[in-house]
Amino acid sequence: MQIVVHGQQAFGRAVLERLLEQGENVVAVCVAPDKEGRPTDPLKELALQHQLPVHQPASWKTDESLDLMRSFEADVCMMAYVLLFVPAAVLNAPKHGSFQYHPSLLPMHRGPSSINWPIAMGATRTGLTIFWPNDGLDEGPILLQKTCDIGPDETLGDVYFNKLFPMGVDAMMEALALVKQGKAPKVEQDLAQGSYESWFGKADAELHWDKPAQEIYNTIRAANPQPGAWTTHNGTEIKIYDSRLADKAGEPGEVVTVDDEGFVVAAGEGAIKIKRVRADSGKVTAADYAKSSQLAVGDRLG
Repeated sequence: MQIVVHGQQAFGRAVLERLLEQGENVVAVCVAPDKEGRPTDPLKELALQHQLPVHQPASWKTDESLDLMRSFEADVCMMAYVLLFVPAAVLNAPKHGSFQYHPSLLPMHRGPSSINWPIAMGATRTGLTIFWPNDGLDEGPILLQKTCDIGPDETLGDVYFNKLFPMGVDAMMEALALVKQGKAPKVEQDLAQGSYESWFGKADAELHWDKPAQEIYNTIRAANPQPGAWTTHNGTEIKIYDSRLADKAGEPGEVVTVDDEGFVVAAGEGAIKIKRVRADSGKVTAADYAKSSQLAVGDRLG
């Protein structure tokens, strides 16, 4: 079976690595265009190492891009972490079409920050979907899904790198096997039962200390490592990373303890123990930040 791999970054590379290990016939690799001053994309780097044809259209909305996909005479296109919009004509050019990885249980959490939002919303489970994309945003029939727990202290990084990344690579291989066997289902999404959220950006990552500690903690976890939850101290922005729930009383935003493990900030209900931050000096322990900034009990954040 002739396969096109379309993707980028570490996930795309991991998918290509598995295909090569399995001895699959990869006829082309499609990667996002290079960005000046940025390192070579890991997927492109691996493809070049194995002397595979690499293609980097600036857009897939052109007749030339459609002709390119047709020229591969592929049986299937595997879309591993694709950010550029790909129209249906290109998706359908391979004999069996194209299937794509998305790190949520579609149709829930369609959109670009599909791992952040479940954590921020306090969900205890999430998962991934391999689906047949159409012209909608993360829309199209579902091929297969996998679920995983979100632990009470797990961050965005924990959920993605420890769960959704390795599970996703396995699921892409499982989907390919189903296509080969002629057993790959196409189950329509019920968008009325789903949701769409845009980027989990800086405004979403701001900490409002009058909220309950659990909500604040969920935001910190959802933004760790990107984009980084943030607040202010004496008018200077600081980003909050590693933290834990704490049981302390005080006015919302008030620093109620400072010790060798960090500092505790009171919330509307409960408190947050902060262990690692990023300020002007870079990422440091919260204890080191407290010393360098002279943060003290009674100070207010936010």
